[in-house]
Amino acid sequence: MVQDTSYQTTSGQSRGGERDGRLSRRAVLASGVTLGTTALAGCADLSGGDDGLTVAIISSNAGFDDQAFNDMARDGLTRAAEEFDIEVNEIEETDIAQFGDTQAEAAEAGNDLIVLVGFQHTEALQENATEYSDTNWMLINDDVDEPNVAGYVWANHEMSYLAGVQAGTMTSEELNHAGSSNDPDNNQIGFVGGEEVPLIEAFERAYVAGAEWVDDSVEVATGYAGSFSDPSAAEDVAQSQYDAGADIIYHAAAASGPGVFDAAQANNRFAVGVDADQSITLEEYSDVIIGSAVKYIDQGTYDCAQATVNDNFDEVAGFNVVDLSQDGVDLVIGQEFEGSMPDVLSENLEAAKQGIVDGDIDVPCDATGC
Repeated sequence: MVQDTSYQTTSGQSRGGERDGRLSRRAVLASGVTLGTTALAGCADLSGGDDGLTVAIISSNAGFDDQAFNDMARDGLTRAAEEFDIEVNEIEETDIAQFGDTQAEAAEAGNDLIVLVGFQHTEALQENATEYSDTNWMLINDDVDEPNVAGYVWANHEMSYLAGVQAGTMTSEELNHAGSSNDPDNNQIGFVGGEEVPLIEAFERAYVAGAEWVDDSVEVATGYAGSFSDPSAAEDVAQSQYDAGADIIYHAAAASGPGVFDAAQANNRFAVGVDADQSITLEEYSDVIIGSAVKYIDQGTYDCAQATVNDNFDEVAGFNVVDLSQDGVDLVIGQEFEGSMPDVLSENLEAAKQGIVDGDIDVPCDATGC
């Protein structure tokens, strides 16, 4: 059974908003501060490599420091900068309406590779990839059919299915940790998405399917915060689900996600993180994060940077789908829960993984969405 608990304002519109304490590009320009790029060169020569190679990364509208996929994308380039003689420039852009101009500015600046975090960059890139055909582009979570674009998508649906297997298993198992507990007789879990778009709907549907694979009687509440950068909205949705009896909530809400963890702590319940092992990247919530659905975005950005350095970008150009069979996604147990989960969980996870890889389990949707 699936119940919808999306957050709505009194006007009936999904609540958005920027993250507290972070200025948008428009606000920076209005304040008279020059918008620049931040060098993340590590051991690299800030003047660029022998060939003047530079790589830029433009954030999604959630911005950096999301402890999720923006930061993972940046981490891969940071590692590349430490190993190769390149300069990495960080550009935070939280206004989707400015993505086209920001992409063009990065290309005009002469960056050899521009990494775009998030499917919201797709529309602008369709024009800019052609306009700046001498620039190499990496697009995360989507693809543009141009020879100078490497589109990378990770099997979000597969890792979300595994998150559903974990939640579906643990909602009926005794779970007590650091003051939090579940009701094994309740059999209710939840899902909180950021924006209700096809990509995130794939997270939801696969999560529900994974839980129902374990027990088809499980009840799943689903809702959306209406934003990838509004933790308070996500907290409100999660609170309503915990109030209704959910033991465990999985989020696919980017920088809104910590709101789910706040609600979990406030209600002495549990949650599942996304993209990175959030029991480590958001250690203050490690007491309630029983696991995280992870995708290794950092390896993808590293590979594209390396290909640019080696002048063989054509080997990564095109549409790349990184899935469970390639160890590109997984479900990891939260650091405070390692060694304390029941055997049935590891058995269910291994059976689900094998079934997905062998094609015996048909996971809803695909890596690009529903």
